[in-house]
Order: sequence, then structure tokens, then C-alpha cells
Amino acid sequence: MLTNYLKIAWRTLQKQRGFTFINIFGLAVGLACCMLIMLYVLDELSYDRYNAKADRIYRVQSDIKFGGNDMHFAVSPDPVGPTLKKDYPQVEQFVRLHDRGTWSVKRVGEPTNLREDNITFADSTLFDVFTLPLLSGDPKRALAEPNKVVISESAAKRHFGNRNPMGQPMLFDGNRTFTVSGVMQDMPKNSHFHSNFFLSMLNDDYTWGQWLSNNHYTYILLKPGTDPVAFAKNFDTIIEKYAGPQALQIIGTTMEQFRKAGNQMGFWLIPLTDIHLHSKQQIELAPNGDIQYVYIFSAVALFILIIACINFMNLATARSANRAKEVGVRKVMGSERQQLVGQFMTESILTTVLAMMLALILVAVALPGFNTIAAKEMSLNQLVSPYYLPLLISLPIVVGLLAGSYPALFLSSFQPITVLKGKINVSFKSVGLRSGLVVFQFMMSVVLIVGTIIVYRQITYIQTKNVGFNRDQVMTVHGVYSMGKQAETFKQEVLRLPGVVSGSISGYLPTPSSRNDNAYFAEGQADMNKGVSMQNWGVDYDYVKTLGIQLVNGRDFSRDFGSDSSGIILNQAAVNVLGFKDPIGKRVWRFDDSQGKTRKTFTIIGVVKNFHFESLRRNIGALSLVLDSNSGAASFRLSSANVPVLMKQIEAKWKQIAPDQPFSYQFMDASFDDMYRAEQRVGTIALTFAALAILIACLGLFGLAAFMAEQRTKEIGVRKVLGASVGSIIGLLSKDFLKLVLVAIVIASPLAWYAMSQWLKDFAYKIDIEWWMFALAGVLAIGIALLTVSFQSIKAALMNPVKSLRSE
Repeated sequence: MLTNYLKIAWRTLQKQRGFTFINIFGLAVGLACCMLIMLYVLDELSYDRYNAKADRIYRVQSDIKFGGNDMHFAVSPDPVGPTLKKDYPQVEQFVRLHDRGTWSVKRVGEPTNLREDNITFADSTLFDVFTLPLLSGDPKRALAEPNKVVISESAAKRHFGNRNPMGQPMLFDGNRTFTVSGVMQDMPKNSHFHSNFFLSMLNDDYTWGQWLSNNHYTYILLKPGTDPVAFAKNFDTIIEKYAGPQALQIIGTTMEQFRKAGNQMGFWLIPLTDIHLHSKQQIELAPNGDIQYVYIFSAVALFILIIACINFMNLATARSANRAKEVGVRKVMGSERQQLVGQFMTESILTTVLAMMLALILVAVALPGFNTIAAKEMSLNQLVSPYYLPLLISLPIVVGLLAGSYPALFLSSFQPITVLKGKINVSFKSVGLRSGLVVFQFMMSVVLIVGTIIVYRQITYIQTKNVGFNRDQVMTVHGVYSMGKQAETFKQEVLRLPGVVSGSISGYLPTPSSRNDNAYFAEGQADMNKGVSMQNWGVDYDYVKTLGIQLVNGRDFSRDFGSDSSGIILNQAAVNVLGFKDPIGKRVWRFDDSQGKTRKTFTIIGVVKNFHFESLRRNIGALSLVLDSNSGAASFRLSSANVPVLMKQIEAKWKQIAPDQPFSYQFMDASFDDMYRAEQRVGTIALTFAALAILIACLGLFGLAAFMAEQRTKEIGVRKVLGASVGSIIGLLSKDFLKLVLVAIVIASPLAWYAMSQWLKDFAYKIDIEWWMFALAGVLAIGIALLTVSFQSIKAALMNPVKSLRSE
């Protein structure tokens, strides 16, 4: 019986080739989109799950409210891990990571340094908590002694080639020697942090035991059976017992007084596997994903698949007139309804199996480009893994059953006597259902169009917004610290080049870079609870000028004023929080050591206009600039039209002064855009899938319009004989579809508004959702639908009425 079903199904598909192509291609595109998005979603959900103990690993995060600022850090005080391990038996182990950013690295004896990112200090317990297999070395002892480093397999190949790196010395940061004590496998891509070099924490030049400073990423491994929610309640006790006495000693206030003043300090746990998608803390180890995008893309995949299935159902029910006599004859010959259902379901499943085969080809072709857009390294092998292969096999069967169920039940319900007598016209049966399905298709398409418009408008707004500094034509050279005392010489040499307007040396930049916060107090302020927490950036005399930051009061740093070594420039947000109406000449102070024993006083010499030094997802916070030697990077404002030549000249100056150091640079506008790379990727992906959703919807509309025109051939012929114009016939055939599209627009608009309003909530600075965005989406949808339907309408309207009436 099954063989017979398959033979008949294959013959039917061959007989109706146009109908078959639309169904198979539409389903294939829908399934391909679904599989691509499924790969993306599975990759996002897989982060950090490679760790064997992932379900028991948690990161300690900090929430602090102080000095008018709400701070949510991914880091915590350095004593948190050891204290939890000592005081609470539920903690099996802990590990701290201290990210030191980018350093120059080379093996001892090698002539040239390489610039390496993500240099990380780690406790010796690193390998007890995380699953990071060592190819060489003892995980228990690899970081247990000072001056030891564990390097990744790829780093070993870069620096040692085919030689054995074990026991070999390496030079970090120009003057720090570490011996290789282990080689580990490269960390998986789906990890929320990456490092090629783990240095012994015993070498970290840090003042330990600071409960009021947050500088370490602390992970704890809870013992099996421990309730993390119940365990986290111990943090209040930890703060009172340890942070409280230190607060009293340093800032002269108890934790009770601290809280009464409206301040807060708290720790909480986030599961390791939630960090990538759910953590939106400041100072993350690397940019995280967003669970919203997982939900959005999952919904898009479902929408596209539903649109493709709707095409199948619409075309199958629309063509029911051509199958009515077949059903009648089969029933007269003794076929039972379940056999007819089986026949039609077989056709449906065969169609989806063929569509799946084509979809796999489309995925294989599209995957490299999709990986580029999504910044992933996914492969088809992920779909055929033991976890997902059953889903891949069942997908066409499930889609075939869902898409073919209604047409099968509908076609098999015809009464043979009525059909064979020709007394039933089934071609327009279920018009209400088909209309509803067309509305649903275009409703989802309009939602995708509106979403894409708003995402791109927000990205454009971010890229073009006046952020308070001039990032155009500013070239940032990294790793200037490696020059030591020659950094200033390098700056002066570059400034002599024609086309270089100004230059500044500072690692603190209004793009992803170094950050440092301190609490400042107004002079004479006795209440320690009234401090203002603000970013404290060390800059040079030319910083404000080079970055094009606008002074609104007072003056910039000047070499003509020797007292500027104790001068400070604040932004407007800092002045407002401090409560100064006339800030110039006022004095503020901060603690100058971690024990709170010494203070340093500054005189406010200038106020700069607020500028965005963090992502536009956050409000502008308080910021201070002080003169200090920070040589993390050198920034140069260029005016030359021939920038490539000027860049080569700057590189030549670098090589003259630091021939063994790698030359690395980036333009500031590119660095700024990097902060919104995730949104740009989402916009591109959304645009791509919105276009494909519309394509699939139009395929169905095209097939439906073709069939409707075919069914109304006699009517069109009669109207033309009676004098109807081509335009009136086109309008007759098009208006019903356009009405459905208009209904879809009306339904889709509030849905799209709500969804995009929720997305925009993540941005402190965002666009307004305006009426024209919905109007534009509506015009696009109507235009696309009209073009799709008009082709068939024009073809039918231009047909010779004599031929159409003769055929009838």
C-alpha cells in the first residue's frame, strides 16, 4: 500500500510541476532558514556547557549603589572567593581571574614581540573548576608556584613552532619572565571568556584584601546538592563581617550608616551557563550575547516555517477542484476515507522530504556567509550530532503532517455522488480559511519589516549621534607602554609629520579601553556617605583637544600652570551630582591609597560637556580627568587626505623607536562601532530573514493568484466581450488580495510596536517609534503583494476572450 501511495504521489507531483516547484522551493527556503536559525540558537545556548561541572559553577557578581551611581559589576572583591571557601563547607572550590588585557609577548631569545590579547592571571585552582584539558603539565601544580604560565596549543605553535615549550621562559610586558608549566587545549569557541595565557596569580601586582574594590572575576564550585539561592543569602553576613569593618576603618562609616544614606552593597550568584545570554553587567570579560535575540530568532524561524506551511495548505485546498473527481472516482471504486487521507498525507510528506533535501543543499551553500554575518563558526556536523539528528529527521515528517493534514482531511471529505454530478464547486470552498492564512502570512512579514526598519534606524542613530567628542580621523596606536620612557618621544616624532594635528597619550578612551572608578568628596565634607563615585581617568595635556571634547566652563590643562598637577576637570554629570553651582575653583578630594590613610585634594579647573564614554545602553555617568602618566595608547588626530601614506609614516616612526614591538592601531570610529557589533549583526540577520519570509509569502501568493485566475477564465472572457478594460480586470483580480494585505498591516502594526518597544528598552538613548515606519512597512508589503498578483492578473486580462470561452 505504501509503495502504491508513493508511486501515485510521485506521478501527481510530476503532473503539476509549477505547483510542485512552488511548494518544494517555498518549503525548502523555509526549512533552510529554520535550520540556519536553529544552528545559531543551539550555538548560543551551548556556551560554557563544555565544562564537566558546569551545573555547579557560579560567578559572584557585585551590585553597588553609591554616590549617585548604580553599578552592576561582573567582578567582585578579591577576598570573596577565599572567604567563601574558608567559612562555608558548601563551597568545594573557587578560582579568581584577573584580566590584564593586552601585553607584548615573546619567548626569551626571540627578536620580535607579538601583541597578545586576554592575558589572564589565575589561581592554581583554575583546572579544578573549569574543564581545560592540559596536553602537557600537571594541572595541580601548573599555577601553584610564582613565575609560571600555562599557554594554549595555538599560542605554543605561534611562539615555539614544533619545539617543546615546557620549561621554556617567556617575556611578558617587556620585563616579566614566566616559565611555561603547561600547554592546554585551545578553549572552545562557545566559552564566555577566552585566554591563551594563564599566569600564576601569585605574580599579580595587586594590593590584596580589598573588600571595597572590585577587580577579580570570582567563580565558585558548589558541592552537589547545594541550593544556590539559599546559599546566596550568606552574602549579607559576609558583607557585615568583612566589608563592614573595612568600610569603618577607611571611610569612617558603618554598613548600617552606609545603607541609611541610600547606598547599597551586595553580591549575588549567576550560573556559569547563564552568563553569556543573561548577564549584562559592567566590565564583562568579553561581549556577551542576549537571550532576547535567541527568543527573537526562534520566533522568526517558527514564523518562516509557518509561512511555508501556509503556502502548502493554501495551494492544496485551492487546487481541490482538480482533485474532486479523482476523490469521487476513488470512493466509488471502494476507497475508504482513511486510505484517501493516507494518499494525500504521503504526497505531503514526499513533498517535504524533497524540500528537506533541497534545504540541506541551501544550508550548505549559505552557511559560510551566515557564519560571517553572525560571527560564528558553525558547521552542518552540529545538525547531525546524536543530540539533534533525530530532530533533523523528524522535522520534514512533522512539517509534512502539519501542512498536509487539513488538505488531506478536506479533500477526502467530498461526497462522490455530488462531485461526479458536477454539483459542487469546491474551488472557492474554504475561502475564509485561505484568506485567514494569507493575512497571517503577511502579518508576520509586516512585523519582520517593521522590526528591521527600527533596528536599522537605531543602529544609524547610534553611529550618527553626537556623542560629545569627535571620533573621526582619530587613529589610536595600542601598546605604547612597551616603549617605556620613549613613549613621549614617539608622540613628538609623530606630531612632526605633516597631516597630524594633535596627539595624546592615555589608555583611557571613550571606546572599549581601561576603566578606573574612585569616590570623590567635596572639600570639608565630613559625611563619608555623600561621596560621589565617578570614573577617574589619567590623561595628558593634549587629551581634551585631541579628542575634540567640548569645554563648557573653565579651562583645559596647560603647561603654563604648574599647579595643574593637582587640577581636575569634571564632566557636567559629576558637577550635578556634587551639587556645585559654580564649580570652578572648588576643591574635591579622594583617598590616595587602598587603606584610606592618605588623601589627595584637587582643584576644579574646568568642566567638559557630557560625552558618551560607555555604550549608549547606559546613561552618562560622572567622570573626572586628572594629569597622570598612563601610556596604554596614543591617539592622533589626522587631517591628511592621504591617510594610508600617513599611517605608513607613523608605523615607520614606531619601528625606529621600538623595532621589536608589534605595531597595532585602530581608528576610533571603528572602535566605537565595535561596541554595537551585536546590534549590527542582528540588523543584518533580521533583514535577510525578513526578505526570505516575504519571498516565501509571495511564492504562495503567486501560486494562489495563478490558480484563481485559471478558475475565473470564463468570467474574464465574458467581461472582455462585454467591454471590460484590461485595467478593470486587473483591479478585479487584485483587489481581494490587497484587502487581505491591508488587514494584515492593521493587525501587525500594534504587535510590531510592542515587540520593538521591548527591544529598545535596553538602550538609555534610543529613537522614537514613529508612524512612518509602519506606513513604510505597509507600502512595501502592498507593493510586493501587488507586483506578485499583478503578473498573473495582467496575464489573465490580456488573454484572448475567444480562446478562453472556447476552452470553456
